[in-house]
Amino acid sequence: MADERTRYSDAELEEFKQLILKKLESARADYELLRATITHTADNDTEDTSPTFKVLEEGAATLSKEESGRLAAHQMKFIRNLEMALVRIENKTYGICKTTGKLIPKERLMKVPHATECIEAKEGRK
Repeated sequence: MADERTRYSDAELEEFKQLILKKLESARADYELLRATITHTADNDTEDTSPTFKVLEEGAATLSKEESGRLAAHQMKFIRNLEMALVRIENKTYGICKTTGKLIPKERLMKVPHATECIEAKEGRK
């Protein structure tokens, strides 16, 4: 019987760390863009101060703002998950399935670097 590894090597963890840092930088930039959209910090117009009688446009703007808020919340959750993955890398527990204790396949972690479960465990919960 082959001896299964219990964790990824330091070199592999460093590779994952670089991937996560790149994704984290991009995610934070996307979050700031969404936040600016919601708060209009990038605008210098009179959209919020001038009277308007365009009810449909106001409704669409409100809906758009709500959607941006949901996207921003989702993006913040993604950022937190990536940050927690960095902590697991520092603790050398990154890539270990929290349910089975087995290593999550490298291919999965390259696609979903914040994953905490292998596919087998995730499908077992359904």
